[in-house]
Parts: sequence; C-alpha cells; structure tokens
Amino acid sequence: MFAVHLLSFYFSKLQEDQIRKVDRFLYAMRLSDDQLVDISARFRAGMEKGLSSESNATAAVKMLPTHVLSTPDGSEKGEFLALDLGGSKFKVLQVKVSENGKRRVEMESETYPIPEELLNGRGTEMFDHVAESLKDFLQKKHINQKRKALGFTFSFPCGQSKIDEGVLLSWSKNYKARGVLGTNVVQSLRQAIDRVGGTNVDVLALVNDTVGTMMTCGYDDQRCEVGVIIGTGTNACYMEELRHIDLVEGDEGRMCINTEWGAFGDDGALDDFITHFDREIDAASTNPGKQLFEKMVSGMYMGELVRLILLKMAKKGLLFDGRVSNALRTKGKFQTKHITLIEQYKDGLKNTREILTELGLSPSADDCLAVQHVSTIVSFRSANLCAAALAAILTRIRENRKLKSLRITVGVDGTVYRTHPQYPKRLHKVVRRLVPECHVRFVLSESGSSKGAAMVTAVAQRLAAQRREINDTLALLSLSPENLQQVRDKMRVELERGLRKDSHRTASVKMLPSFVYRTPDGTERGKYLALDLGGTNFRVLVVKIRSGIRKSVRMYNKIYAIPLEIMQGTGEELFDHIVQCISDFLDYMGMKNTRLPLGFTFSFPCRQTGIDKGSLVSWTKGFKATDCEGNDVVEMLREAIKRRNEFDLDIVAVVNDTVGTMMTCAYEDPKCEIGLIAGTGSNVCYMEEMRNIEMVEGDEGQMCVNTEWGGFGENDCIEDIRTRFDREVDEGSLNNGKQRFEKMTSGMYLGEIVRQILIDLTRRGLLFRGHITEPLKTRGIFETKFLSQIESDRLALLQVRSILQQLGLDSTCDDSIIVKEVCGTVSHRAAQLCGAGMAAIVDKIRENRGLNQINITVGVDGTLYKLHPHFSRILKDTVKALAPQCDVEFVLSEDGSGKGAALITAVARGET
Repeated sequence: MFAVHLLSFYFSKLQEDQIRKVDRFLYAMRLSDDQLVDISARFRAGMEKGLSSESNATAAVKMLPTHVLSTPDGSEKGEFLALDLGGSKFKVLQVKVSENGKRRVEMESETYPIPEELLNGRGTEMFDHVAESLKDFLQKKHINQKRKALGFTFSFPCGQSKIDEGVLLSWSKNYKARGVLGTNVVQSLRQAIDRVGGTNVDVLALVNDTVGTMMTCGYDDQRCEVGVIIGTGTNACYMEELRHIDLVEGDEGRMCINTEWGAFGDDGALDDFITHFDREIDAASTNPGKQLFEKMVSGMYMGELVRLILLKMAKKGLLFDGRVSNALRTKGKFQTKHITLIEQYKDGLKNTREILTELGLSPSADDCLAVQHVSTIVSFRSANLCAAALAAILTRIRENRKLKSLRITVGVDGTVYRTHPQYPKRLHKVVRRLVPECHVRFVLSESGSSKGAAMVTAVAQRLAAQRREINDTLALLSLSPENLQQVRDKMRVELERGLRKDSHRTASVKMLPSFVYRTPDGTERGKYLALDLGGTNFRVLVVKIRSGIRKSVRMYNKIYAIPLEIMQGTGEELFDHIVQCISDFLDYMGMKNTRLPLGFTFSFPCRQTGIDKGSLVSWTKGFKATDCEGNDVVEMLREAIKRRNEFDLDIVAVVNDTVGTMMTCAYEDPKCEIGLIAGTGSNVCYMEEMRNIEMVEGDEGQMCVNTEWGGFGENDCIEDIRTRFDREVDEGSLNNGKQRFEKMTSGMYLGEIVRQILIDLTRRGLLFRGHITEPLKTRGIFETKFLSQIESDRLALLQVRSILQQLGLDSTCDDSIIVKEVCGTVSHRAAQLCGAGMAAIVDKIRENRGLNQINITVGVDGTLYKLHPHFSRILKDTVKALAPQCDVEFVLSEDGSGKGAALITAVARGET
C-alpha cells in the first residue's frame, strides 16, 4: 500500500515538475485577469477608432458596416439559395423557411471543392467555378423553375455600401485569386452566373460568415445580437447603434458591424503581448504584419504555434532528450486538430503519445505531459484573448443602451469552438468573469454561415415587404403641394362663406365676430380680473397693466381643476364650480369687496352679439355640460354669481383664447394682427375689414374675427385628404362629424391618430410582433406629448423604447423606428394643414388691403407649437411656399388667455 502511495506521489511530483517547466518557458502566454482587462480596453479603443470617419482609414479594427439592419423576428418565410465561400471547399444550399408560426428551417446542401490552382489563379476563373457549381446544384435538385433569391456568404473583409455590394479589402486563409482585390465581389458573381447561364437567381445579399452565424442563431433566439467565429479564422460582429457609425448616413436604428477583429494589433496595440513565437508565425505567413490577433487565436495558426514551441523546447533539451525529427521541423505537420485530440479528457495522454510517435519522436511520459500542457497554454491563451475582445463588445452594447445589466445571446461557430473539448467552457467562464454585469448565453450555430446567408436574405426580403406596406400606409397621410394648395383655396372659400349672411349658416368655418375693434396701442393701464376656461384647468388672475415708457404687465393667478363629472354634468353645476373658484381666489387675494373690470376667456366657439355677450355654439375639448349650447355664457356666469351672493363682478368682455393670444403679442408688436392656437385645440383669429363682415352692421374700420377653423371640413370639402384613421378617431370622439380640421391638426387628437395607425400596423404583423396589447386598445393612451418627446432629435431610440414601455408597449429597435416615423408623419401633416390654412388668411388680409406684398406678425400659443421639435418649422415653411407675397413672422405669445383677456378688457373700457 505504501508503495502505491509512493508511486502516486512520484507521478504527481513528476507531473508538477513538467508543468512548471512548461510554465516557465511559456510565461508570456499565460495572461492574468488584469492583463485581459487591459487588452479588452485596448480593443474597445480600436473599435471606436474604426467607427469614426476621422480615424477609420488608419484603424486596425475596421468595423465594417454590413447594411444588415435587423436580426430575424421569426416571421420570415420562403425558399432561398445560399452560397458559402471561405475555406478550401464551398457550399451551395437551398433553405426553406416555414411560415404559419412554425419557425422551421429545412436545408439541402452540396459541398464542392475549390482546386488550389483556382485559389491562386485568376478571379474570373474562381467565380466561374462557383457559378458552374451553383448551376449543377440547381439541376440536381430540380429547383430552377422560378427565380430564387440568393445570399452570398463571403468570409473575407469587404467594404459594403449596400447589402448587395461588397468591395474586397484583403484576402486571408490562403486565398490569393488575382484581380479581385478592390472589386465588387457581388458583381463578379453576377457576371459569372451570366457567363455560365442556365440559372435563374437574384443575388440579394452579401454576408460575412460571422454575420451569418449571428443571423442563424438570431432566428431561434431573438436576444442574439453578437456573432463570433473561432475556427480556421476568427472574427466577431454585433448590432451597433447607427448613430455611432460615421461611415453610414442616418442615426435611427441599428446596423450589424463586422469588426474584422482578426486585424486587432496590426497597429502595434498588442506588441507587448506578442511573443517571439507569434513573431515567427507572422514572419512565415503569406501576409506578414497582418491579422496579428487572428494568428494568436485561430485554428489556422494554433497547431503551428505548438509545433514551433515544441521544436524550440526540444532544441534546448527540455523535450525528447533533445532529439528533433524531420516532421517536427516541417511547417504544417502539427495541426490544430492534434491539439483537440491531445486535450481530450480521458484519452488525451494516449492521443499525445500516438501523435508524437507519428511525428517520428519517441516521447517519454514526461514529454507527453509537457506537450499536453503546451497545447493547453496555447489554446487557453486563444480563449482568453477572444474573451477579452468579446467582453469589450458586450460592454459597448450595454453602455450604448444605458443598461445596468445586459441579457444577451452570442452565436458562435468555427471548428475550434465546435470540436475542442474544453475551449467553449474556458471562453464562457472568462467572459462571465470579465463582464459580470452581462448575462451571456452562448449558442452554437447550426450551419451558421450558410443558413445565415439565407436568413439575411429572408430578413432583407421581409424588411423590403414591410417597408412597402408601411410606406403605402403612411402615404395616405402625405400631402402633395397640389393637395396643400387645394386646402388653402378651400379654406379661403370657407372664410368668405362664413363672413357672408347668405352662406354663414352652412359654412364650416363660422367666422364669429369678437367685437374687438382694435389691438392695444400701449396706452392701456389699470387693474383687471381675468378668468380662463379652456381645458381641464380653470385659472383666475389679477392683471396689473402699466403704460408709458416703463409699460409692463404683472399677473397673479391661481389654478383650479375642473373634474370630469363637472365638465360633463349640468351647465349650472359647471358655472357654480367656476364661481366657487373665483370666491376662493378673491379670499386668497383679499379682494372680496373690490369690484374690478373682468375679462372672461372662454375658449369654445361662441356667437357674440357684443363684447360682453356670447352664446356657446358647441362644446369642444371633451366638455359636454348640458343646457349651455345656445345660451349666453356671460349671463350664465352672472346668474351663478347671484346664486352665490357673496360678491359682484363687472364683466366687461367675453374673450376667445385665440383673440387673447393676438392681443398679447400685439401689445409688444403693432404688426401682430393674427392669433393662432396650436395646442389641445386649433384655431385662428385675425383683423378683418368691417365691410366684409356681413353679420355685423357698419363698414368702417376693422374687427377681430374668430374663425373657429377647427370646424373646417364639416361640409365634406376635405374628404379627399381624410384617411380611415381620421374617420376612426372622429367616430370615437364626443362630437362625431364635428371639428374635422381640428381632429387632424390639434394636440387633443394627434396621439389618437397615431394609436389608430399603430393598431393597423400591428394587426398586419408590421409592429410589436403582431401582438395588440390592452394598452394599445385603450383610447387616449398615446398622448400628443409623447409625439413631441419621440420626435425629439436628441432622443435616442433607447429612450423611445422606454416611452413605449411606459405605455405597456414592448418594442424592438425596429418597432421604435416605425413608431417614430408614424409620429413624424402625423405631426408633419398637422403642421402642413395649419400652414395651408394660415396661407389662406394672410393672403386674404393682403388682398383686403390691395397690397402686392405684406409684412405681418402672427401671435402663437399652444403646447403643440411650443413643445413639438418640428411643428413650427414645417408650419412656417408651408406658409412661405403657399403665400409667397406675404412675409409672415411668428411670435410666441406670453399667456394670451390671461394677459390677453385683461388687455381686451382694457381696450374695451378705453381706459387711459
């Protein structure tokens, strides 16, 4: 028993001695975690250099755009062909992707050799061979009846400007075909297919094998956004944010980047990690100084690296008693497949002895242990280096998306990863140690690069079909210059009809007289009370106006809520609530016994017969209080004050918020004669010639007309530009058939139009994976403020996704792009329509005054105009295009409904 223990101890000691001997000899190849973190940081810097247009030319890590914009979403279907060229053989495949949600992929394939003389011959001969093999495959499989889409996996660095175009940057893997460098390889393949004839195919996509790997795994796991190859060569790709890719236009969405990480270190970034063994490998290669990372990592060089180490150790007397065989001296005799056999769990030492014997050596047990450990160090270093570079990619993705932790899948292919018994486990372990905040799943790709080419083609075809459908849908909301001219002209007709007695009743634009005869002139002064009712909040204000050199307006206000039950209760309840709010404010200000002149901003259509008389035409903005329409709102307010019997008010003017907006801006700018509201509602007022207002007596001077243009189209005059989405919004509103123009232009409805479009696109499987969630079914969930946020130029798609998630809409990156586009289309149309209407008004004012050219200012208020990032610009551009003889300046109003009400009251009282 003692003898057994002694033997065991002796063997362990022997093993330990052999391992130490190898460790000392190869100390430079054993990398600590600190060194790996350093390498990862260097690779991250190399990635950033490659992404920048300023430094890409000199970058070692080229970060090539692939123009693959999306990973599979599972809805791909159809039959596709694929070619896979990148090794000593190439493959032709037919890939059938099933539909009906079964997510099955069937493949038939044939492998064809590439004779060595073609690898080093003329490029045209090589591509002709590929085309002839493709023809042979199609004839064998009887699949040449109808035209097929083909994806071309080409596993060499290419510069792509389109998905079906790629210029070869450099050969690798012993390929040296002449006349191909710097040319478009897709064009070369197409020309060869034409020369050979007899094949009916469309080459739709050029795919790097690494991208193919990612796409193959992405079909089964939609978290897969990284592809890695560790085989004859090595490379990685991942989905990068477009905004970071300087070499490609656009900043919405993502694009797959082919890192070409095999060239990492070509700029000297790895010099202090490259050993003299690596330098020997490089010097003897077909491309010295190039692909240095690949030469430290990939299967093409790993076996040769071990051979060189064994040769050196033997020459130093550390192995084989100092004896060296001819085979050990011969390049290529020790291959990476031998490392795989040597490192097997059970038979590793037995395999080691057999391999060394085949190389003409007589190894001892010590030698076998040492050779096994050399193999382990070389393969472990390869896994460590890949892990460091992959950690940099995963960290970049996580930081791009501003996530504390990232859950992601990495698709992997390549003979080293696939066949080496311990390589995957080592790689996984080191990656997880380097990036603990990334929860990484590794998936071995099935027929990665080949099936992947078909997947890229399928995705490209799906995206093209989806794009056509989305474009067709959004085209319904697109307005041509002719459409806008017609809107302008029809608006002009309705303005005229609203002003005339004979057509006023049937006009959709009511042109209500406001009995405001002039704008402020700066002499107004005094203290006024103002009320502001126009939405879910009600304001009471005291406004102090000061005239003279130091003219100013100071305001004190308090805001009160109007509950929904009051908005939609009885008129008496609504006005009693208003008076209760006024009472509270007067108590708050200590003004219960002060009788101030009051202006009442009432932001609903009113037919006025005097400055202090206004009958409600119809409720808008969600109000439905009964017994109000057709009644004088000033009288209803006075009655409510009497009922309360606490205070008295001198109600001088009932004011529309649009008129208040104009008056506020006119106080600062005498050229301001138009008011525009572009917010929850939409409306315009302007100074019209009295002679044109047939509803009011008198021909001299001017009066402000409240157009109430929100009703434009109620007589079906704009049915040609209303879409099914507009009609759905209208049918679901409180006032079906009314305020049609407002429902196409105002903040209260734009979000609802967007929601209807999103439902339509989702129903057709173009959004949210075809899943209509409960929130998406909920009316009003998509508020217009979200349009302003989503369309902000400063907002990354990640933040768009965050907004959608708040609404219960789980979106992909592609979904976010489409939602942003829908929002942009809806708000663009709204701004254009407002611009067309405004063009009709400014042109009417110009013609009223018999002018060739007019300079005029529009006072504007409303959250849509103020907060939306593009609305105001599109509005102004449209006015300029449709009213070229009018120089129109737009000025933001400062509290038109409060300050404006006081100014109208001051003008009406004529106080000086």
